[in-house]
Amino acid sequence: MEPFPPHLNAVFEVLSMSTSETDYRWLGIDVSKDSLDVYDPSQAVSTRYANTSEGVDALWQTLQSRSDWAVVCEASGGYETLVATTLAAHGCRMSVVNPRQVRDFAKASGILAKTDALDARVIARFGRLLQPPATVFASEAAQQLQDWVRRRQQLVEMLSGEKNRLQQLKGRNKAVLKDEVEAHIEWLKDRIQQLDEKIEQLSQQQSQWREDKALLTSVKGIGPVVSTTLLADLPELGQLNRKQIAALVGLAPFNRDSGRYQGKRTTWGGRATVRSALYMATLVAVHHNPPLRTFYQHLLDQGKEKKVALIACARKLLTCLNAMLKFRTPWQDELVTARYTPA
Repeated sequence: MEPFPPHLNAVFEVLSMSTSETDYRWLGIDVSKDSLDVYDPSQAVSTRYANTSEGVDALWQTLQSRSDWAVVCEASGGYETLVATTLAAHGCRMSVVNPRQVRDFAKASGILAKTDALDARVIARFGRLLQPPATVFASEAAQQLQDWVRRRQQLVEMLSGEKNRLQQLKGRNKAVLKDEVEAHIEWLKDRIQQLDEKIEQLSQQQSQWREDKALLTSVKGIGPVVSTTLLADLPELGQLNRKQIAALVGLAPFNRDSGRYQGKRTTWGGRATVRSALYMATLVAVHHNPPLRTFYQHLLDQGKEKKVALIACARKLLTCLNAMLKFRTPWQDELVTARYTPA
């Protein structure tokens, strides 16, 4: 491995001195499609492994002699799944972090260069300094449910795209192509219906899922699709407080103030699939769910824009769902009305 430039070594030395000793040995992994660059601070070396089952097994062979590893890698569009789940199954403390956090950490440290080996070293330092929480990985059954729910979402996106294409095919000379698109639309509808049946069967296989789904669907506006999306993509529901769950989904408003400037509070980030599902559920709930309808109308009467009011209602709905699963209580209009109806 080529030595790092002197100014980068100086930065790393300062970062090392600025943190207290922990019980873990922090290991940084930079993940790409074909390779894993692993940096071990205790040896000050970076090693490359193939991002395959054989490569991950070879990595584990070098780690299994000790039990105090804390491994950090970035979320990389699924390329990190193999190494993360394998090491976690072997008992390593595994943290999968947002790559934007690591990049901002590098910039704040004055590290502007970017190579795989350097990134692995930055990730290791990021873990040592900030000590991100260990990632909780879903069970095999939960991962299977996630895969099928995401596949359904992909087909729904394809169906929406084909419907848009059909609207553009209005000329006589496009009749053949129009028939092709219509046939594809029908196939997609049939396939989505089949996936709905399969997802329903999977969600009924475990008693915990059956109970959670019964609680979720007791809410007017939450149907089978939204409830299974929450089960698959938001396993933390019912385990966090209301502020944490709202921030995780991306429904927590953040201030944008500086000096005399007071910007509008905005929501961003979070889990897009969950946020989208909740938004669609909220569109139904503000018309058919009495407490949320009252809250929505109250916001409109205060002069809030419709979309702002809908986002606020989506957050209220999320916090209610979170409390329902935490305390194992079905939806009750009178309790929610007492909590959210303005005086």
